[in-house]
Amino acid sequence: MKKTIIVFTVWSLLQAQLASAQQPGMPQPARTQPIWTMDGIKGWLQRYKVQDVAPVYLSNSTRIDSLVRAGRIYLSLQDAIALTLENNLDIEIQRYGTRLSETDLLRAQGGGLIRGIPTSINTTTTNVTNQVSGQGGLGTSVATGGTGGGGTATTGGVVFSQSGTTIPTLDTIVNTGFGYNHRTTINSNSFSTGVPAFAVANQSPFFSIQRGFLTGTNVSMDFNNAYVNSTVPRAEINPYYTSNLGLTVSQSLLRGFGRAVNNRNIRIAQKQVAVSDLVFTQQVMTTVSSVINIYWDLVSYNEDAKVKKQALALAQKLLEDNKKQVEIGTLAPIEIVRAEAEVARNQQDLTVSETRLLQQETVLKNAVSRTGVSGPMLSEARVVPTDVMRIPDQERVEPIQDLVATALQKRPDIAQTKLSIETAKISLEGSKSALKPEFGVQAQVRNNGLAGSPSVIQIPGTGSFVQNANPFFVGGYGGVLGQIFRRNFPDYNVSFQLSIPITNKTARADMANDLLRLRQQELREQSQVNQVRVEVQNALIGLQQARAGYQASMKSRIFAEQTLDAEQKKYALGASTIFFVIQAQRDLAVAQAAEVSALSSYSRAKVSLDQALGMTLDVNRISIEEARKGQVSKAATTVPLQDQ
Repeated sequence: MKKTIIVFTVWSLLQAQLASAQQPGMPQPARTQPIWTMDGIKGWLQRYKVQDVAPVYLSNSTRIDSLVRAGRIYLSLQDAIALTLENNLDIEIQRYGTRLSETDLLRAQGGGLIRGIPTSINTTTTNVTNQVSGQGGLGTSVATGGTGGGGTATTGGVVFSQSGTTIPTLDTIVNTGFGYNHRTTINSNSFSTGVPAFAVANQSPFFSIQRGFLTGTNVSMDFNNAYVNSTVPRAEINPYYTSNLGLTVSQSLLRGFGRAVNNRNIRIAQKQVAVSDLVFTQQVMTTVSSVINIYWDLVSYNEDAKVKKQALALAQKLLEDNKKQVEIGTLAPIEIVRAEAEVARNQQDLTVSETRLLQQETVLKNAVSRTGVSGPMLSEARVVPTDVMRIPDQERVEPIQDLVATALQKRPDIAQTKLSIETAKISLEGSKSALKPEFGVQAQVRNNGLAGSPSVIQIPGTGSFVQNANPFFVGGYGGVLGQIFRRNFPDYNVSFQLSIPITNKTARADMANDLLRLRQQELREQSQVNQVRVEVQNALIGLQQARAGYQASMKSRIFAEQTLDAEQKKYALGASTIFFVIQAQRDLAVAQAAEVSALSSYSRAKVSLDQALGMTLDVNRISIEEARKGQVSKAATTVPLQDQ
């Protein structure tokens, strides 16, 4: 018994030390020191202090400064993506998700309930038109899979609620304290006691240690002491020490039995860590896709502004030509008014295009900065995109079955749904165990000891005094400990308890509820798989439509250029009128704008296809580990001096 108690005590303390040192999610010493060393004591005391979480970091990465030249930000698409990974607040917010899931795992390893993790995707990174109408660019840029547009989209994930049997407290808990008690007893029959009243003073320090285990076992050891000093006249030993040391083991044999039942929260929390990683990956994919759309929209707005400037220049040239012809008398003065009206219309179109361009620059700067456009450098600098939109000569053709298989393998929301089903199955084990009757066994061993000073007792009716104490009990506190560890006065107790709920309604309801929810999730998984097939096919069709639309708009633009050239030559020869020239100019401007819009629609269709396939990170060569750290190793693009 002595060896057992000593081994249990040392083992419990060391187990608590090692288990806590290995928990993720909380700052821990780099190397666990033995608890009996000074470093070990310092590390142990850290568990009772408020865990420090660094304040939010609101400074931008140095990449932005390296891209500024003469008050302009020369920005390539890869630099825009890198700045997004380093500075975007939507991604930064999601970085805390993994740490939150690790705190849940730590809580579960102590036997606590899981608080759950957020699985929502932040989609505040949108372009100008999204913020107004939910659409994007010159056409639409709403991403597939419910991750486009404004607001906040919620993806599938773990929504955990505790059901089933109660999980034991897996933390080692130490209790200690001290009590003092003074009690006076008035005797109604002083003849038998010899005194009308007597007082008892009791000092009682105590200590206990307990812990639960994943098998459903609970082990506790308690060590109780008392120092009693009384005025009882016939006490053989006074004052005296009394102590007892007990070991209690209880084990559930039906309900709550087994590791699979009692470690279910730990396994669920481990799944949640994986879910938080997937949510972060999906956040990166969503935000990067939005920034790519914003970037290409900015490029298209730049091209649209150039088209509007060209149309205005043509209208101004026509106005000047008309003025000259009116001066020499070959043209009616009303044609000057017509040309001026056309100049005013083109000037308005240019103003709208340029202001939209400024708005898009503001949105892009906000997406790639932690502080938005609050700094003077960012707020005043113009963004110059250095990449141009191009359509490949030929599209890579893959069977739709292969594309769907890629999407099902790559998309993080599909993996989240699978993990949620696995989590539901793990949680189901607790409800299954709760259906069983409660049957447990408890065993207790307790050793007792007593020692003190012998009292001098007066023999009634005589003047003689005697010491009647048993010599075995005469001694100090050391004698008490000797009796305990020699097991002179042991107690043993073994008990069984069986509790059978007659109707078992609560457990049956929980089991049925969990099974129904599991079936719902399995159906949602199939529905999600079906939706992925639809999204992939629609995204592929959208890409084909965008390519065909661009080719048609390019041919229309070429035809409009040729038509305007012919009308201008005919007008110079007097074979056409100013009306037809203006009409041809308008047609060319419309055709050029349509070509820019079609090129922008193609880029967004390509982004949507990549997102539907779950290939956004692969296509853009994004390392999820770099995204998690917020540090991109690739250096910023160097802008040649002649381009500045």
